[in-house]
Amino acid sequence: MGRRVETPFPPQRIVSLVPSQTELLFDLGLGKKVIGVTKFCIHPAEARMHATIIGGTKNFDFEKIAALKPDLIIGNKEENYQTGIEQLATKFPVWLSDINNLPDALDMIRRVGFIAGAKEKAEGLAAEIDASFSTLIPTQDKAAPVTVAYFIWRKPYMVAAQGTFIDDMLCRIGFTNAFALQTRYPEITAEQLAAAAPHRILLSSEPYPFGNKHIAEFQAICPDAQVEIVDGELFSWYGSRLRKSAAYFSQLR
Repeated sequence: MGRRVETPFPPQRIVSLVPSQTELLFDLGLGKKVIGVTKFCIHPAEARMHATIIGGTKNFDFEKIAALKPDLIIGNKEENYQTGIEQLATKFPVWLSDINNLPDALDMIRRVGFIAGAKEKAEGLAAEIDASFSTLIPTQDKAAPVTVAYFIWRKPYMVAAQGTFIDDMLCRIGFTNAFALQTRYPEITAEQLAAAAPHRILLSSEPYPFGNKHIAEFQAICPDAQVEIVDGELFSWYGSRLRKSAAYFSQLR
């Protein structure tokens, strides 16, 4: 983010504002230093049991955070909100990640490990994830690409398009994003989906909890498409959960 952040080294009282980065801190052996997490930090389960819940990723409880007296707050440009981050930064060291692809995620893992005092573990974790993705070689025929629409929301329909971490994951699998000409997370209509006519429709398990009951809804719009529910965490959690992603992706092809 190009922001200068000064914090005691290593920090002893960490507040994490991002679920995937909370999980990363615990997997790096830093769980005892995590004193505050969001209500969405569900991995590991112990995170919300031993740390104070400081609200959501886009609505912080500033009084609770202040009472915790953190010496480091870790957030993310996309998942958190600018006004909230700016308010916290007036009183505490706030480090933000900005992640759009796998190299960004690996860099974040290494940086968080270095900042928080687990440099060697983070280097090893990043190398393990990088190696797992190196085996995921796209096999599709470029002359006949498999087009995919990846849905993150319903009412309104929203998809992951160009410039997102999810789009990078789709490309690494070997898919072509049916909405690659749009950016970020555009709202689309049923008519636009029908016109795009993707070969496959992936309904993410999060942030919207798509389930089997929704498959028929999308099948009616695109009768020829293969519609399925996918593990959204393995597509969008850019921390240590990426260790499981490549193996999962290889089963989707």
